[in-house]
Amino acid sequence: MQMTLRWFGSGFDSIPLWKIRQVPGVTGVVSSLTDMVAGEVWPKDRIRALKDEVEAAGLRLAGIESVNIPDSIKTATAERDLHIERYITTLERLGEAGIDLVCYNFMPVFDWTRTDLAKVRPDGATVMAYDQALIDSFKPEQMLQEMGRKSNNFRLPGWEPERLAKVRELFEVYAGIDEAKLFANLVYFLQAIMPTCARYGIKMAIHPDDPPWPVFGLPRIVTSKEHLLRIVRAVDHPCNGVTLCTGSLGSNPSNDLCDAIRCLAGRIHFAHVRNVKHTAVGVFEEAAHLSSDGSIDVY
Repeated sequence: MQMTLRWFGSGFDSIPLWKIRQVPGVTGVVSSLTDMVAGEVWPKDRIRALKDEVEAAGLRLAGIESVNIPDSIKTATAERDLHIERYITTLERLGEAGIDLVCYNFMPVFDWTRTDLAKVRPDGATVMAYDQALIDSFKPEQMLQEMGRKSNNFRLPGWEPERLAKVRELFEVYAGIDEAKLFANLVYFLQAIMPTCARYGIKMAIHPDDPPWPVFGLPRIVTSKEHLLRIVRAVDHPCNGVTLCTGSLGSNPSNDLCDAIRCLAGRIHFAHVRNVKHTAVGVFEEAAHLSSDGSIDVY
């Protein structure tokens, strides 16, 4: 196991690689081509430039988070197979560059969701926080405006402005998609890409839904140990695995993280080891890694 940090790339991350290199124990980063629109093929030269930049800083590009999946794949529209072909081409190019890990998610419309991007904690640190009551008071368009207003002019991963500019249309597309259909579309996608993943040894690591319950009435299919097991069993291939995100799964106190680790042994390809603090049902904030600082016993 190696310890890495996420880095959004030059021009998209306020922390330069040379600072990450100074963190004790950190040997690499996971990154992405942050400005690429879901459904586009990643250019070979940009993949190579990203890897070269990371390695020049004395680090390893340990994986990609994320190659975002277009809504056409999640909803099985007419463009699904075209976009799967493009996704496969990107995977081939990543494999040719020696990159063998992709963390991705299958959340409808919105990626990770928070109601505060910089809540001030008692020690003066700022963290992201979530309050379901606030979400329930928003319309989707308001949620988008709030995230944009609080982003400090940074491009938020998974919140592509080009796509979310049509948020109302997206909700109409998902109107006929329930959990069963969303899961079937995930299986279709995984079955299509597995031969390429096997050829290049690329491990696909699905990230749990964040938070792990429905938001704005949209279906969620990756919220628990049972969901994760269902995914790896539906497409039973060593390259089909999971991201164990203790923060996402741990946002729901009913999720037994230790049990999930035991049950998913051998299929956990990537992990986000972080802590959260529960303050009420549907209300949590991110916390420091120490067990004493949050609600999860990290150790």
